[in-house]
Amino acid sequence: MDIVKKLKGRDFISIHDFSEAEVAFILNFGLELKKEKKAGIAHPILAGKTLGMIFQKSSTRTRVAFEVGMYQLGGHALFLSSRDIQIGRGESVKDTALVLSRMLDGIMIRTFAHDEVMELAKWASIPVINGLTDLLHPTQVIGDMMTILEHKGSLKGLKLAYIGDGNNVAHELLYGGAKVGMDVTIACPGGFEPDQEVLSSAQNDAKATGAKLKVVESPREAVLGADVIYTDVWASMGQEGEAEEKEKKFLQYQVNQNLLRDANQGAIVMHCLPAKRGKEITDEVMDGPQSVVFDESENRLHAHKAIMALVM
Repeated sequence: MDIVKKLKGRDFISIHDFSEAEVAFILNFGLELKKEKKAGIAHPILAGKTLGMIFQKSSTRTRVAFEVGMYQLGGHALFLSSRDIQIGRGESVKDTALVLSRMLDGIMIRTFAHDEVMELAKWASIPVINGLTDLLHPTQVIGDMMTILEHKGSLKGLKLAYIGDGNNVAHELLYGGAKVGMDVTIACPGGFEPDQEVLSSAQNDAKATGAKLKVVESPREAVLGADVIYTDVWASMGQEGEAEEKEKKFLQYQVNQNLLRDANQGAIVMHCLPAKRGKEITDEVMDGPQSVVFDESENRLHAHKAIMALVM
């Protein structure tokens, strides 16, 4: 198939880099792999291949999903923390990329600076997968869109309301919504809006699918008519020092039962985890009938498998 050929050997840095048809193919392939796994059908697509996983930021879901995913695909995943490799002790990103390209079949990196991922991809001759940066979180959003597809049957024409900080997840949701024709409204306090360059770029992508992307201050305005309500921690990893100050500014941005009443009946609730229960989301909502948070978490495994199988 043409799309399969086009994806092979590609870096996976952002959903923005892929066409509408390619994104749809990745999502459906992920759901197909999930179906096969549940049916006990083995799919050793990456037998004999090895993924190097560079973690400058700690992780639960990302590490488990990539490591287990490689095992289920018949390959091997190698965990590389900043204490294990020389990139954390002065070796250049360029030299690291050149060396790892000689030994591995793919690299996943989870780090702070987005430029580091771009530099790694520039010099690596094997696919580089962005497992998260301070700017973007594409592997998360592939899993998110798979979850919405499972629960709603389609993505085009739906409305997703994101409530909270205009962070890396918000950025990638804008890119994801733009590619699949899903409206995305980000509600955040003044000063915490998404990056303007990302928003403009996503709005440009959205012209092809008709998705409406906007940023508002009012959570109620955002959730009005929403099919999906999404939230994340107010202080991302590395921002723990700002948590107390942010809490004061985000008090009105809690996803609770009261806020849900303004959304469409049957709206689903999502959170990329880890959650600060009682802060950005209440226990009542997170454990309630509208929550698909743990379906979403499970789908990280199948999303990561789809990405690895297609690019590696």
